[in-house]
Amino acid sequence: MTPTTTPIRVALVDDQQLVRAGFAMVINSQPDMDVVLEAGDGAQAVRLLGSHTADVVLMDVRMPTLDGLAATAEVTGAGTDGAGPRVIILTTFDVDEYVLRAIKAGASGFLLKDTPPEEMLGAIRTVHAGDAVIAPSSTKRLIGHLAQVLPETEKAPPAILDALTDREREVLVLMARGRSNTEIAADLFVAEATVKTHVGRVLSKLAVRDRVQAVVLAYETGLVTPGA
Repeated sequence: MTPTTTPIRVALVDDQQLVRAGFAMVINSQPDMDVVLEAGDGAQAVRLLGSHTADVVLMDVRMPTLDGLAATAEVTGAGTDGAGPRVIILTTFDVDEYVLRAIKAGASGFLLKDTPPEEMLGAIRTVHAGDAVIAPSSTKRLIGHLAQVLPETEKAPPAILDALTDREREVLVLMARGRSNTEIAADLFVAEATVKTHVGRVLSKLAVRDRVQAVVLAYETGLVTPGA
């Protein structure tokens, strides 16, 4: 970060004050981040974010009054122009189906609550830069589990992928396996810039917001299966 760069403005939404305090301590220790607001439930978060600007929101799933799923849709502007802060869902492994629906509502990724601090900070920076959080092994396992519990009525038809070239399908499969652009470039023996171009085309053709939603779609269509 250069001296003139504006710190990443982070909002913490969790009904446990101790959890928020712990996250705030870690985040505020970073020179490129500031916690700008805290909320104890989704309704309070939506209200506060209406008058305060945040770049990234760490959002718990299960909260009173308004849960993280509904709050995520509200604050990201899902269903309209996708405006609003980027949301990282905080969860435990046993709230699987809610996380998938939150991602479909506009979240840019998710972390388990026991994620190491350095991984959480990296996720905030990644999401703020416009990418999505899908790389950690715990996240890959969770995405696979989410695909298994998704009702048949909510799965996407494989024909959605017809617009992709063979190479773009190959890139999407590697994305779904949690590979970074650098790793995909090595796997396919191409330049990283070429991979970035392919990823951009995949997102555009599938009309998805980011890598997380592309990966979820890969599971929904059956292009990738859990454990494959």
